[in-house]
Amino acid sequence: MARIRRVDDQKEMEKVIDDFITQGYKVKSQGERSTMMKKKDFGSGGMHIIILIFLGWWTIGIANAVYAAYKYFTADEVQIKVEE
Repeated sequence: MARIRRVDDQKEMEKVIDDFITQGYKVKSQGERSTMMKKKDFGSGGMHIIILIFLGWWTIGIANAVYAAYKYFTADEVQIKVEE
């Protein structure tokens, strides 16, 4: 489920989009009065190393791929909407 961030006008929406991009989000879809953004997240490097140490030899790295996919598909989403 996505969070909703409401803004007053188009100019403020562009500023908020820039702020989210700086925080590591990417634009998923963009319309005239709303934009959907998703965080680029494939998991922390430390967690990938732990998974590789404990499961890498047994899963041939598949556990790392599953973890990265899980983190990507459950990453934070934000919808930015212009108030009417």
